[in-house]
Amino acid sequence: MKIKNFTAISLLSGLMLFCVSSSANDEFQQWMQQQSQGVTAQKKEFQEYKDKRDKEFTDFLKAQWKAVDIVKGEVRDEAPKPDVMPIAPPVAETVVETEKPVVVSVPKPVVIKKPVPVPLAAVPKGRPISINFFGKQVQFYYDASLKHRLSSPINKNAVSDYWSALSRAEYEELLKQLRAQKILLQLNDWAFASLVNKLAVAINNNRRNESALLSWFLMAKSGYRARIAYDRTSIYLLVPSQHEMFEVSYFTFSGIRYYAVEFDGNKHKLGQVFTYDGEYPDTTKDFNMQVTSVVASNDKDERRHLSFEFESKKYNIDVAYDRGRVKFFSTYPQLNLDLYFSSGVYKVTATPLQKQLAVHMQGMSEQQAVNFLLRFVQTSLQYETDEAQFGEENYLFPEETLFYPYSDCEDRAILFAWLVKSLLNLQVVGLDYPGHVAAAVHFNEAVAGDSVSYKGKRYIVTDPTYINANAGMTMPDFKKYKPTVINY
Repeated sequence: MKIKNFTAISLLSGLMLFCVSSSANDEFQQWMQQQSQGVTAQKKEFQEYKDKRDKEFTDFLKAQWKAVDIVKGEVRDEAPKPDVMPIAPPVAETVVETEKPVVVSVPKPVVIKKPVPVPLAAVPKGRPISINFFGKQVQFYYDASLKHRLSSPINKNAVSDYWSALSRAEYEELLKQLRAQKILLQLNDWAFASLVNKLAVAINNNRRNESALLSWFLMAKSGYRARIAYDRTSIYLLVPSQHEMFEVSYFTFSGIRYYAVEFDGNKHKLGQVFTYDGEYPDTTKDFNMQVTSVVASNDKDERRHLSFEFESKKYNIDVAYDRGRVKFFSTYPQLNLDLYFSSGVYKVTATPLQKQLAVHMQGMSEQQAVNFLLRFVQTSLQYETDEAQFGEENYLFPEETLFYPYSDCEDRAILFAWLVKSLLNLQVVGLDYPGHVAAAVHFNEAVAGDSVSYKGKRYIVTDPTYINANAGMTMPDFKKYKPTVINY
């Protein structure tokens, strides 16, 4: 009797558990369905918002254009530079004896952990396309609808229709790929825009106007305050920058300059164009032109041999440079000098050069070590004005100075300042004279000679263009000027 009752109870319990389990499963499935419906509803709502935003912007583009006169880019310093470097007369050494020599240290290469890009689908949808990004092959997949022909003639309706067509394409996946590459390749804003432009050019088979329009679309969708302008024959990409660009045409809206940029190193010569006063919604980014020590490197170094004499002894130095970065720098617009003084130098160039120079400076005083670096820059590199070498003013980053056959005053001052700061850990400023640039060093020991006062400290003039000049010697033609201090 007890066994029968136990069996009945067990069956009843099992039935109840099944019912509870079945009910819980039904509730779980119902919850999952609600969640799925919620996500679908959110996606639908967001898509409707995007569609509404693009429709409003398309309508805006059909109406809000006006003619503006592009302003020719400003020139930094029109004073002529010396055609020939003067040679300093021999002077007796006035090195102050110190109890301990200068500490020469080679900075350890900055170990930058490779960032993890935004996860992408195993094989993104769309057509495959590969571009050469300053020596690196980068693969993308894109929707064929992004390859769209611009109707003619060029006018506000053609531009508006172009935006409308691109906004209906499947572009989100391509934006994800671009964001991933920006992180993976550690691109600054100019490098990212260059990547977008190279992709747009490849998609459009080098058609210039369509490439500018696609670049504009992708940059705006990436959050940059990009605009365009057009004249009878051409479309121009316009971007605002946190840093002034020289000799780049621009127009101003609401106190903000929008520069007509090119990514091949060329400059637009514009007259009157048509553009609009407005922003695509949610675009907030202006270009930050600061150069890091990694951007656009392709990890393929090339070498050059340099030699010089110091205190009757000959020194041989092998320098390396990354061709990808040199090519990238050639596309850079000209900027204020402080950005060149503060730029990072890639490890392929920095570390071998620092190690070789550091070995030779061991046991020297601060003044000897600075003079040693002066002599290296003064005499191992050939001097030529930018006008003679490039046909125009062209400030160089340190790696460019070591690559090109010639360099002039500001290029040498920038390279020298980086060497002193990185190897000797001394404070350095730039000195900007009319038509000439030098540097000045704040020593820890007493050093005689010409100097400037800056923020309560004495900086000794050091001129990497004045051949055989030691610390404290100003080029004779510039003694009458009070230079502007370049702090960075």
